[in-house]
Amino acid sequence: MKLKMRNVSGYLREAVLVALIIFGLGAAARSQTPSPSPAATPGFSDIFIVDVKNEGGGRRFSQPVKITTLAGSNNQPSFLPDGRGILYTSIRDKQADIDRYDLRRGATSQITNTPESEYSPTLMPDGRNISVVRVEANGTQRLWKFPLKGGEPSLILENIKPVGYHLWIDDHTLALFILGAKGQPNTLQIVNVPTEKAEVVAENPGRILRLIPHQNRLSFVHKISDQEWIVKAFDLKTRKVATLIKTFPGVEDYAWTPAGILLMAKDAKLFKWNTTVDRDWQQIADFSQAGLKRITRISVSPKGDRIAIVAGH
Repeated sequence: MKLKMRNVSGYLREAVLVALIIFGLGAAARSQTPSPSPAATPGFSDIFIVDVKNEGGGRRFSQPVKITTLAGSNNQPSFLPDGRGILYTSIRDKQADIDRYDLRRGATSQITNTPESEYSPTLMPDGRNISVVRVEANGTQRLWKFPLKGGEPSLILENIKPVGYHLWIDDHTLALFILGAKGQPNTLQIVNVPTEKAEVVAENPGRILRLIPHQNRLSFVHKISDQEWIVKAFDLKTRKVATLIKTFPGVEDYAWTPAGILLMAKDAKLFKWNTTVDRDWQQIADFSQAGLKRITRISVSPKGDRIAIVAGH
C-alpha cells in the first residue's frame, strides 16, 4: 500500500495518503465502485509505531512515535516476519519508491530507486524478494519483484493487469485487487502464479486484503453500495464467502492481530472486534491527544507487540 509522479498514470485511488492523484486508469477505477476510496486528508502522512502490552486481560498502548522523517506521503507499512523492520511506500520528488525502516537501529534505507513508481511492498514467501505494484513507463500496472538485498527487478505476472493491490496466499497463489476497465468494476481475484489462471471472487472490493490468522480464509471489504461496506471472509477451500461485520462509514482499512482480533480505526480512535465475544466494534485507544487526526492504515507486527499506523497530524 515518494512523489515522482511522472509515470503514475493510474495507481489506486490512494491519492489520499500517497499524495497520488491518479490519472487515466485511476479516474476510471474511482467511477466503477459504489464509492471511491476515502478522500485524502490534505497535507502529508507519516507512519507511527505504537507499542502494545497486555495487562490484566486488556491492552496498554504507548504514545505513537513517528518513524518517517521525509516530508511528504509515507504509506502502506508492512512488517517483516521477524518484526524488526518495516517496508513502506514513500513519495519523494514526485516518485514513489520503497523504503525500509530498521526498528532496532532507527535507520531508514531505500530499497527501490527507479524511474518508475513502486507501491505496496510485500515480502514474498521465499523471504528473499519483495513484490510491488509497479507503474511502468507506459502507465501499465503490473506485479514485479525486487531482491531484498539489491539487484535487478523482474516481472511476476506478465499478462494480468492493471494490478492495484496484492496479497500472497502461498508461494504460488496470489489474491489481487484488479482495476476495472471500460466501465467494468474493480474485482478481487485469486490467481495461480505459474499459469496466471484467475478466479474472480467478488466485485467492488476494498483495497485491504488479509489472511485471517488460524483460519484458511481471506478477508476483504465488500463495497455493496455507498452506504454498506462489509468485511467478508473467503474460504480458500470451500470457495464460499461469509459476512463478518460492517465497517465504519467510508472506512475500508483494517488489520488482524495474531490472535485473530480485527482492528479498524475511525478518525484518531482505534477499535477492535473479537469474533468470539464482541457484538460490535469496541474502542480500545484514542490517539487524538498525540496530535493524530485521521488514521488511514493499520499494520500489526507478527507478535502483536507493535502496531504501525499511517496518519495525518
